[in-house]
Amino acid sequence: MSKINNGVFEDTQKSTPSASHLEIEKRSSTEIFVDPTLAKLDLENDDGKVSRLLNQSFNLDAEVKALDELGDSYRKEVGFWGKLKRLEFEVNFEKKQHMVYMLGAFAAFAGILSGIDQSIISGASIGMNVMLRLSSHEASLVSALMPLGAVAGSILLTPLSEYFGRKKSLVISCVFYTIGAIICAAATNHHEMYAGRFLIGVGVGLEGGGIGVYIAESVPSSVRGSLVSLYQFNIALGELFGYIVGVIFFDVKGGWRYMVGSSLVFSTILFVGLLFLPESPRWLMHKGRVGESWNVWKRLRDTSIANNQVEFLELRQVAEQDRELHANESKFQSLFDLVRIPRNRRALVYSSVMIGLGQLTGINAIMYYMSTLMQRIGFSDKRSVAMSMVGGAALLIGTIPAILWMDRFGRRTWSMTIIIFSLGLVLVGVGYQINLVTNLRAAEGVYLTGQIIYNMAFGSYAALTWVLPSESFSLGTRSAGMTVSSALLYLFAFTVTYNFDRMQAAMTYTGLTLGFYGGIAVVIGIPYQLLCMPETKNKTLEEIDEIFEKPTRQIIRENLAYLRKGKLSY
Repeated sequence: MSKINNGVFEDTQKSTPSASHLEIEKRSSTEIFVDPTLAKLDLENDDGKVSRLLNQSFNLDAEVKALDELGDSYRKEVGFWGKLKRLEFEVNFEKKQHMVYMLGAFAAFAGILSGIDQSIISGASIGMNVMLRLSSHEASLVSALMPLGAVAGSILLTPLSEYFGRKKSLVISCVFYTIGAIICAAATNHHEMYAGRFLIGVGVGLEGGGIGVYIAESVPSSVRGSLVSLYQFNIALGELFGYIVGVIFFDVKGGWRYMVGSSLVFSTILFVGLLFLPESPRWLMHKGRVGESWNVWKRLRDTSIANNQVEFLELRQVAEQDRELHANESKFQSLFDLVRIPRNRRALVYSSVMIGLGQLTGINAIMYYMSTLMQRIGFSDKRSVAMSMVGGAALLIGTIPAILWMDRFGRRTWSMTIIIFSLGLVLVGVGYQINLVTNLRAAEGVYLTGQIIYNMAFGSYAALTWVLPSESFSLGTRSAGMTVSSALLYLFAFTVTYNFDRMQAAMTYTGLTLGFYGGIAVVIGIPYQLLCMPETKNKTLEEIDEIFEKPTRQIIRENLAYLRKGKLSY
């Protein structure tokens, strides 16, 4: 780290054989940052935003020069095997936002894999159930084992992303996708389908928890919400592709094998794309690899802008404080930091509730059983697969506003799309109450209208499911927090999917959509979001740390104060 000496930051890092693995001298938090006058230096970046945490005596040029020296030293010392271990063909752009968009686009492309493997089973199940002679229970397990495998993948996320890195854990997810798709395509019985779907799920779990963290730790706060939302867009796009692939291969003999094996194409594209992306600069800093982290940061930010320099120094300060925290506690204690420390506990509860609102309102059950539901409302087998694309297309279209405007309008405003998809659930439930014999067109019209409204609104809302957890946890608990969040997400998805037939039989389909899914959205979701949901738009991850340092009652008071002024976001 560095310390202030007469207004100048002096480098206190000790030299070692590798500049990227510098041993950072232990300092107390007061030594790391001293601002006796509490004066702040306002620095405007190219977006007109103001930076913080700089005092007027801060020698920024000297600190940046020291970082440049560390970065140059790392470049000279890393050899061929070091570059090979990074699994990266380095790409650089003169305009740094191009590198940011490339990272966001390629990383978010993983959502296509997740989406395809969620929806493809809807079309494949019709032929697969007949050829493999699956019972209703076995068919439910084939659908539900993917989210159950994703729970296992989520559990693996923390050790893999902490040891190998954020990017390499995504590369590992491609391996699970590939093996799982091959087993599914070649399956001759339900046991092999179980194994294949479970392995695909492991890949989904690794990817689902890892993508949001990787993007959030790498890109500027001004586009973080949009680029993480792009992952949800690609999930919806993948789900639409899954329905399209189902239609293409529906009349092909053994076409379901092509359907379940189609993700091989996309896992290959993702693997190749990841080879051109850097590791997360915050993960590198978390591991003490300062020089390497700075080199990546310079590829993702215009470091001639003071705000971008300051943000890097802030994340270095946070990383140092995190190391100091763990230096004074046992490994056993560190395992419970997520629930032991109030700041982390608040983020965990918040993320878990928001994930529950996204998953327990029925989306996975409706997407997995879309073709079956279309059959029950009066469509033929083939037409039901084709009509499933309506829901998939609506979900895709709904994600576009989230990408374009979430960062503009704020997380709290965007969460109110829960009201719109609750209305869609009402229409879906009412559609099943209309007599198919006497009013088939009316039943199909109301049902499809409800599906379109529900899926479009949920497409916008679901982006929050990935954005909020990825930006809420502290640096030291981000992997563990996303492991719990991702595991909960897929556990809820498994529960809803596996029990869909039983719940429908017990409640009727109308009771399930209106009473259970709609009840959770309206009775729990809307009040919780209005009162307890903090606003995190345009905040750096380090600034969000400060938000969760506040007691929940203080966040509620602030939200109520803004609501009295007629403001949702602030």
